[in-house]
Amino acid sequence: MAYTVGQVAKLAGVTIRTLHHYDEIGLLSPSGRTSAGYRRYDEADLQRLQLVLYYRELGFPLEEITAIIDDPAADPAAHLRRQHELLTVRMKRLQEMVTAIEFAMEASKLNIQLTPEERFEVFGDVDPEEHQAEAEQRWGDTDAYRESNRRASRYSREDWLRIKAENEDWGRRIVAVLASGAPADGPEAMELAEEHRQIISRWFYECSYEMQTGLADMYLADERFTAHYESIAPGLAAYLNEAIHANAISRA
Repeated sequence: MAYTVGQVAKLAGVTIRTLHHYDEIGLLSPSGRTSAGYRRYDEADLQRLQLVLYYRELGFPLEEITAIIDDPAADPAAHLRRQHELLTVRMKRLQEMVTAIEFAMEASKLNIQLTPEERFEVFGDVDPEEHQAEAEQRWGDTDAYRESNRRASRYSREDWLRIKAENEDWGRRIVAVLASGAPADGPEAMELAEEHRQIISRWFYECSYEMQTGLADMYLADERFTAHYESIAPGLAAYLNEAIHANAISRA
């Protein structure tokens, strides 16, 4: 089957101008032309475009992408292994970054007593006070907010590092369950949803199932939380939302 440049642009989520540019630099030239000279792409062209977009997403310059996919010694399986390796490394780095950001977002509504050096060790270069005013406005008059402040004001550097480690470990496991294809309302996902509730209860405030499902809904309603979970793994925000609701229903 042959595709027009407009159809390929729509399928791949790129602009027609981008496809024209790829043709001009020899990165992706269509296999055929109509009698009027219009570009026509076949299935092999689409497969090549998929490779281009994979490597572009990973940050490779176009010149290097051309060299990689035109390497005669490479084969499709080798490309997939390379992409898997690169994505795994990137995912690990993103996991570390978003865990720090999530932790900072939670901590932004707490009264954290740490030295600048200790804050950097726990949060990296993310400022936990960035959203302090908003957090206080949204939750300041709740018992949960007051309880979180009371507990957090007593936590040491070692306590915060333990909280961070628990969150990172939980994050790795929920991503693994999602990647395995297990349903969000299955036992593995619901067990991690329960653990999510228990971590909050253990360290911050007593988190009821009603409160946790409210948090889960915020993960989808607030684009910052959605972006946070989506940056860990595509589909994670909706997956966690569904797992939390399913767990709450099953234990109610």
